[in-house]
Amino acid sequence: FKLENQRRKPFHLLHIKIGVSIIAIGFVTMFIQKAWRSTAFGLYGYLNFTKSGFQEHSKKFKEEDMQVQIQGKNCLVTGANSGIGYATAEGLAKRGGNVYMVCRSKERGEAAVTKIQSDTGNQNVFLEVCDLSSISEVKSFASRFSSKDQPLHILVNNAGILKHNRNTTSEGLELNFAVNVAGTYALTETMVPLLEKAAPDARVITVSSGGMYTTPLTKDLQFAESNFDGTLQYARNKRVQVALTEKWTETYGNKGISFYSMHPGWAETPGVTKSLPDFSKSLSGKLRTMEEGADTVLWLALQPKERLTSGAFYFDRAEAPKHLVLAGTARSHAAIDSIVDGLRVLCGLSSSI
Repeated sequence: FKLENQRRKPFHLLHIKIGVSIIAIGFVTMFIQKAWRSTAFGLYGYLNFTKSGFQEHSKKFKEEDMQVQIQGKNCLVTGANSGIGYATAEGLAKRGGNVYMVCRSKERGEAAVTKIQSDTGNQNVFLEVCDLSSISEVKSFASRFSSKDQPLHILVNNAGILKHNRNTTSEGLELNFAVNVAGTYALTETMVPLLEKAAPDARVITVSSGGMYTTPLTKDLQFAESNFDGTLQYARNKRVQVALTEKWTETYGNKGISFYSMHPGWAETPGVTKSLPDFSKSLSGKLRTMEEGADTVLWLALQPKERLTSGAFYFDRAEAPKHLVLAGTARSHAAIDSIVDGLRVLCGLSSSI
C-alpha cells in the first residue's frame, strides 16, 4: 500500500503541474488576445472611423440613395435632442417623415423640436419625454405611444450613455447598462406590435459603437467585477446591442420587421466630448461631424429592404464585420439566448412569441 502511494505521488504532482501550466497558458492567451483587440481596434479605427475615413468611403456613395422621401412614415428616435440623434431626427424630418423625438429633458427636447421644425419646414415633429434608464418609465411611455394606434415604420435606438463611475438607478440597475441595454431592449420589445402594423417595411436601427470590437459578449451585464471600468462597460453594452440585433432578426423576422445595428464612426458630439474628453482632444479636427455620424442611420432608414441584410452590422453605408480578425469574440454571441431570457425577466416582459 505504501509502495503504491509512493508510485502515485509523482503522478499527482505531474497532474498539478500540468493543471497550473494550462491555467497559466490560458491567462497569457487571454492577455495577448485582449492586447491584440485593443491594438487592432486602434489601428482599424484610426484608418476608418475618423473624418478622413468618411471622406474616403463617401467616394462610393450614391447621391440618389439619400433622395428618398418618406411622407406619412412614423419615425421614433431616442436621444434625439443632440448629436447623432438630433442629426437623424432632422434628416428624417427633411424627407417628410413624422418624427417623434424621445428625450429625457423636456426643456432641451422642446428646443430641439422647435429648431428642426423651423429648419426643415416640417411641423410633424413631436417631443416624447422619457428617461430610458427607467424600465417603468419606458413601459409607461410605450403604453402612451401605443394608444395612438398607428404604425411605427422606423425605430432608431440612438440614446446612449458612458459613465466612468458606477452609478445605480432607482430600480437598482447599473446606469450604463440601464440606458444602453435594458432601456433599449424594453423599448424595442414594447414597440413590436406597432412595428408589425408597418410591415413589411418596418425597421429598427440600433446605433452601436466600434468599441464593441474590443470585447466579447459577456453575461456579466451589470459589471459585477470590483474594479468598475465605464469604458469597458460601454463597449460590452454595445456588443450586446449587436448580438440583440441578430436575436431580434431571428425572433421577429417573419413578422415583416427588419433589424440593423451600425457604427457611426468617431464623431464629434456633445456626448463624446463630455464622456471622453482626452480622446476628443487628441483627435481634434479629425472627428466626423454629427451629420457624418448619422449618415448611415439615415441610409438604413431610406433604402429598400431588399438591398439590406437584417441582423447585419453596418458602417459607412456598407455591411461591416462584427468581429476583428483573431479577436476571439465570435463564439461569445452564443450566450445571447440566456442574456435575452434574463432581460425579459428583468424588464418584466412576457415570453417572446
